[in-house]
Amino acid sequence: MKKWPLFFAIYFCICLLAACAAGGSGPVSGGTPSNEEQSGGEAAQPATVTAVCRVVSNDGSLLLAGMDGDTNIYTLTPEDDTNLAAGTLVKVTYDGTVLETWPAQFGGVTAVNTARGGFDDRCALYLQVLEDLWEVDSGLNGDLTYLGMDLSSTSLSDSERAAVAWAFAGRHGGELVTGTWEELADQGYIDRENLYWEDGMLFSITEKEMEGVYSLTPVTFDAQKWRSGLGAYFFCDCTSVQSAGGHWNGYTIGGEAIS
Repeated sequence: MKKWPLFFAIYFCICLLAACAAGGSGPVSGGTPSNEEQSGGEAAQPATVTAVCRVVSNDGSLLLAGMDGDTNIYTLTPEDDTNLAAGTLVKVTYDGTVLETWPAQFGGVTAVNTARGGFDDRCALYLQVLEDLWEVDSGLNGDLTYLGMDLSSTSLSDSERAAVAWAFAGRHGGELVTGTWEELADQGYIDRENLYWEDGMLFSITEKEMEGVYSLTPVTFDAQKWRSGLGAYFFCDCTSVQSAGGHWNGYTIGGEAIS
């Protein structure tokens, strides 16, 4: 008779274990549903970001200057053969990542669209001025390691200045350094005492105030390339006028000087 209580105890334990095993195989109440369950079986779409940039140059690959406080410059080769003119505002849609190269690159670009309004090709104008300076008195251009650039006295944004400087230095194979004459002298590039930059040359553009009322937007500026106190070339009192569509249609030179 003592065997029956032991038998019932063992039988009860077996039943309890079976019930726990069956309960563990079912769904857990109160759990968090997966992304697919939340979206009705469809995976969540990746987030996208849109950046507004200005086209500084288009040589098959776009050189872009960030806008709206973005001081970066970017290179981008669109999948489609696009003919975006310098000065155009574009909206770049991408996945939110930016490659830390120089210039930077957008990650996961899905679209490049023209933004309405805002066309301004002053960057292209100043690139042309710099190219014209390069061509005159070409004897000053020899044996250059550094190309100095000072656009701090222009109305270009920080990103536009950086893009113009990078594009010009890249065209002529020089290592870019930026700063005023004083800053570059302080950094040891320019020999302040002898007024000489042995292995470099400084290019600068300085905008000047214009008085009066105009139907179109004008700009007046001086431009120069400087290698020494006796080796420099100047474009003086240059003038350009911006059309109603935002184009700067060339420029005129008030006078030229050499030292």
